[in-house]
This record gives sequence, C-alpha cells and structure tokens, in this order.
Amino acid sequence: MENLFTSLPMVARMATDDYVGFTFFVGCMAMMAASAFFFLSMNSFDRKWRTSILVSGLITFIAAVHYWYMRDYWSGFAESPTFFRYVDWILTVPLMCVEFFLILRVAGAKTSLMWRLIVLSVIMLVTGYVGEAVDRDNAWLWGLISGIAYFVIVYDIWLGKAKKLAIEAGGSVLTAHKTLCWFVLVGWAIYPVGYMAGTPGWYDGIFGGLDLNVVYNIGDAINKIGFGLVIYGLAVSQSEKTLEV
Repeated sequence: MENLFTSLPMVARMATDDYVGFTFFVGCMAMMAASAFFFLSMNSFDRKWRTSILVSGLITFIAAVHYWYMRDYWSGFAESPTFFRYVDWILTVPLMCVEFFLILRVAGAKTSLMWRLIVLSVIMLVTGYVGEAVDRDNAWLWGLISGIAYFVIVYDIWLGKAKKLAIEAGGSVLTAHKTLCWFVLVGWAIYPVGYMAGTPGWYDGIFGGLDLNVVYNIGDAINKIGFGLVIYGLAVSQSEKTLEV
C-alpha cells in the first residue's frame, strides 16, 4: 500500500503570485461547471433546441479537458501550452460557428452556411497556429491571414446571409443572434490581442507587456460560457412559447 501511494503523481505546487496558473485553474473549473449545467438542463427544453444545448455543453466540456492539461503543463514547465490550446480551439471554435446554423434552422438555414463558417474558422486557427508556433519570424503575416478569415466571419453574421435569416426568424432568435454576433465581434477580438502579446512584430511596443495566456484564458471563459448561456436563454424562451401554445 505504501508503494502505491508513493508512486502516485503529486499535485504540482502553485506559487501564491502565479496569476497565470490561477486563470488556468479557474478556467478549468468554470468550464466543468458550465458543462454540467448545460448537459443536465437538456431535457428541460423542446426537442428541437436540445442539439443546441448539447453543442454548448460539448464546447465547454472539451475546453475543460484541455484546460486540465494546460494547467498541469503550465505548472510543470512554466511555458505557454500552445499546442494544447490550439487543439482545443480547432474543436471548439467550429462548434461555436455551428451554433449559428442551429439557431437559424427555424428560418431555413442551409448546411452550406454552417460549412462556410466552419472552413473560415479553421483557416483562422491554422494560420494563427503557424504564426504563433511554427513560423514566428512571419507571425505578422500569418496573423493578417487569420484576421482576414475572422473579418469574413464577422461580415457573414453581421451583414451576410446569417443576418438575413435572423431577421426572417425574428423574436428571440434574432435577439440571440445579435448577442452571439457581439460575442464574435468583441469577445473574439480578445484573441488577436493575446496573439500579438505572444509573437514578435511591429506591435511589440503596444502589447509586449501583456501575458498571452491570461488574455486567452479570460477570452475563453467569456466566449465559450457566454455563447452557451445565450443559447440556453433562447432555448428557455422558445420552449416557454411552445408550452403556451
């Protein structure tokens, strides 16, 4: 029995002033709590909204698992867990794009809209990873390409086909769509700040003093949990209408 306990890995010690490690820990716990909340509430809604709630839970669950690993990686090496972070994003960000399609199906959204947003998000993330981890000497160029893909997504949801479908749907669907659009425009804009804080370029003098992990961790918590809560509010509203009818 003694050998069993001595062979177990010890919990990594975290310094009291390790604010970066603190944000990893809080992010992990917050994502886990959000996942439990979304999964356990699924059966409370009309069937057509359960998939949206399921996807919200998957987004935060995937993030919680990766934050668990990122927290340990930071504790062990005090280095940015870039690989784990981008694996998380390559799974969760396209799912966030899928949420737009799911809520707009009531207005006749086609799968082509979903795949367009997914492809754009993958381009945004892959080029971001190349700039941050592979070709740092040209980080500004890869960041520019990533930014272009991001702004195309912003255009599609604010002014393009997605916006037209949201207007056709009206009511709480339109309200939820507008809120998600603001998350993408403002919340997702946090990530370029983290990217510039962690890569070399003309922007060194502006963002060089920030820690990219803190920026990314705050952005993830706001966006992923916030996205899910918007979907949750929409599902509650629509399910209540169904019951009234």
